[in-house]
Amino acid sequence: MIELVALKQALAAEQAVVYGYGVVGAHLSGKDRKYAFSQLVAHENLRDRISALITTAGAVAPPSQAAYRLPMPVTGAKSARLLAAQLESGAAGAAWDLCASTAAQSPAREVAVGWLTNAAVAAARWGAPAASIPGRRQAS
Repeated sequence: MIELVALKQALAAEQAVVYGYGVVGAHLSGKDRKYAFSQLVAHENLRDRISALITTAGAVAPPSQAAYRLPMPVTGAKSARLLAAQLESGAAGAAWDLCASTAAQSPAREVAVGWLTNAAVAAARWGAPAASIPGRRQAS
């Protein structure tokens, strides 16, 4: 049950990331736009894998929202890269949460570990501050 809740939260995070990359890509050009597009496709594939895991567990995958509130206005390439860094840092956090909520041999754990790795690399590529443990939320 905990894993299913975590999968639904992971799906919601990925749905928001996919939306965000649509905004990011619209403000970039050249190599940055090409990279943003590759990340959009990767996140769409991940969203679909997470959705399939939810369905396999016998539950209904929640649909995405029509739109999402962005954490900042995106007005050009600089703010688009900042948004992309935030999207990937947030994705790393969601991946970490999914890792923590799954059993070692779970297919969801395998997805989460790959997701965490990819999100950490992409966050660094977009200029996010380096984290000693990507995605891990600091205790308050």
